[in-house]
Amino acid sequence: MTAEPLNPIPKVADSSNAPEAVTTMVRHVRETWREIEPYTPEVAQFFYGMLFTLAPEARDFFPIHMDVRSGKLVRAIVNILQSVDRPDDVAPYLVQLGRDHRKFGVQSHHYEAIGTALLAAVKRQLGPGWTDDVERAWAEAFTIVARSMQDAAEADEYPPSWTGTVAEHRRLSWDLALVRIEPDRHIPYRPGQYLSVEVPQRPRLWRNLSPANAPRPDGSIEFHVRAIEGGWVSRGIVSHTQPGDVWRFGAPMGQLHVDRESGRDILMIAGGTGITPLQSILDDLGRYGKNPNVTIFYGGAAREDLYALEVLRSLSATNPWLTVHPVVERDEGLSGFEVGTLADVVSSYGAWADHDVLVSGSPSMIRATVSRMLVAGTALDQIRYDPFIEE
Repeated sequence: MTAEPLNPIPKVADSSNAPEAVTTMVRHVRETWREIEPYTPEVAQFFYGMLFTLAPEARDFFPIHMDVRSGKLVRAIVNILQSVDRPDDVAPYLVQLGRDHRKFGVQSHHYEAIGTALLAAVKRQLGPGWTDDVERAWAEAFTIVARSMQDAAEADEYPPSWTGTVAEHRRLSWDLALVRIEPDRHIPYRPGQYLSVEVPQRPRLWRNLSPANAPRPDGSIEFHVRAIEGGWVSRGIVSHTQPGDVWRFGAPMGQLHVDRESGRDILMIAGGTGITPLQSILDDLGRYGKNPNVTIFYGGAAREDLYALEVLRSLSATNPWLTVHPVVERDEGLSGFEVGTLADVVSSYGAWADHDVLVSGSPSMIRATVSRMLVAGTALDQIRYDPFIEE
């Protein structure tokens, strides 16, 4: 493609100690992005064209059949840029992201190419609105993000990726499979974290999956995967995975965890296969004799969606610190089940003061539940969640 000449990302001063400057920077990014967001497909198409011109090898980071107009990557980058004024929230995520991106072979010059391509695409779409102040704001925000990711990648002591062999593939239902992996070497994940995964049936299509178990002495990891409509990877895993397949994994990521020493009780809220990271945490807690009280609401549209319910009930029968509330959206006359959405049922109990809250499920379920809990009086800093989409 032909593009107008564009200077590379300018060198910027460190704004970390200037809160007002960071606030102004983020305001410029948010305001200009709001103006051009309806044209994301056009922005994304220009972005990829510029990126692959500046760094042709970067094409290998993406799926063979990619939709350059989908805008997923552009939206993800911009969402992060709009959060750099909240370092306590975004910094841990950027550290994990920087480590994870090593699996692609990303080098320092790729960050510069991505930043230059992004600014070129925004400038082209914004037109006269691209002022010196706006350019400086986008450049500074991207530099902060890129620097954090690069520093994390350079400091990481672990390999860029891990591999593991499928030891077991078992259907739990027509659209749900259990897959047990035996890694070639120990993967240092923490209970509640997730891993980016590449499977041989869908090369270069990375998806995030959560282990359903805490780290084991033998290193084996269990995943529960539901085939979703339009999900190339999830359908490939459920329908076509075979023992002996080799999977590749990125660095562990995620913020879900339990602080056993905090003195606070725990509220867990899980929808569907969102139960897996919470199962991993419960599996870990089961190793201790004394734990905080844990209340878990496990929900789905119907009883058949609560595939892990019997496992949770068995765990609660032997661990008095655990209480399980099954929730279904359709009233099927089931004894011991609450009826409604997870958002409705959980918020009906009030604000859950003095609880740490962990929410896991689909993005729509997380948004609805967190929103209702905030209205009910739960403080935002009580709530942890990792929004990602399994496909």
